[in-house]
Amino acid sequence: MGNQIFSIDKRKISRNHSPYVIAEISANHNGSINRAKNTIIAAKNSGVSAVKIQTYTPDTMTINANNDDFVIKHGLWKNRVLYDLYKEAYTPFEWHEELFQFAAKNDITLFSSPFDESAVDLLDSLNAPAFKVASFEIVDLPLIKYIASKNKPMILSTGMASVAEIGNAIDTAYSQGNKNIALLHCVSAYPAELSEANLMSIKYLKKQFDVEVGLSDHSNGILASVIAVSLGANIIEKHFTLDRGDGGVDSEFSLEPHEMSELVTSVGEVSNALGESRLVRSQKEVANKAFRRSIYFVKDIKKGEIITHHHIRRIRPGFGLAPMYYDDILGKACLKSASKAERVTFEHYVPDQNIK
Repeated sequence: MGNQIFSIDKRKISRNHSPYVIAEISANHNGSINRAKNTIIAAKNSGVSAVKIQTYTPDTMTINANNDDFVIKHGLWKNRVLYDLYKEAYTPFEWHEELFQFAAKNDITLFSSPFDESAVDLLDSLNAPAFKVASFEIVDLPLIKYIASKNKPMILSTGMASVAEIGNAIDTAYSQGNKNIALLHCVSAYPAELSEANLMSIKYLKKQFDVEVGLSDHSNGILASVIAVSLGANIIEKHFTLDRGDGGVDSEFSLEPHEMSELVTSVGEVSNALGESRLVRSQKEVANKAFRRSIYFVKDIKKGEIITHHHIRRIRPGFGLAPMYYDDILGKACLKSASKAERVTFEHYVPDQNIK
């Protein structure tokens, strides 16, 4: 990957910038384009970097069948038929142009997760600035190849994927000359338990694949996202709804506006607090060096007099010689007369060569 800067809609995403927070609307429009628009505005007002939707229809996602293979066996959507679930959750293709125009008018970045080639074409025709590949689609290499051919930034969620599968997806994108890739660590459970978050994977993915890494967070609350940023995540994706009380397919693990605002603020503060991976002192700390201990004369002394512990002490403030010189000074002849409360300096004594 090298030093290529990953960016979406001219917004750079790296350790040197505030975390890129994506509000995932998913099915939280609850079947209303007006609610979708209101959710976009609420997300923007919460301070997010971008809003994301999902682009599919029931028929592009699966087939209308209700035999055992097509019934969800566990989790939040247990006993739901796949086709019926996607029919309830999808964002109609005919909404897309209006939603992209609405987002542009309100100066908020909007992009989407396409789930088949027709969705990719639709989004590309609307000048979507990036593509997101959902965890369940990371093994659909033909789809990834087609997305990559559009030569736009790609974010790949890694839920359920092995290292080999992630590598295959990245290699597929690279084969199309598209190296604008970022990865999101993800636990594909809805909601995901914090105890199973395995957030150290963020560091592993960064080292293994040398791309920007973030978190697609399906846990409740914001703690996982905050921790993720402290571990190097530069992208946070979180499901978002106007009000969990209104229900909806994804509402249970979605943030409300006040919670999203808290997330944006918190991850920004954590990012600022991390600083650099070397020892750097703040200017306030430098100023406080004055309150360190240093060596002062506590008794008048004449030139040529032998310096003893009766003459000097290690006290505050810190303007004299450092305490490391104390034992070396004792027993030496004072080179210059000094008064009580005067700083000990190299004018009063010459250190041994072994003092560094």
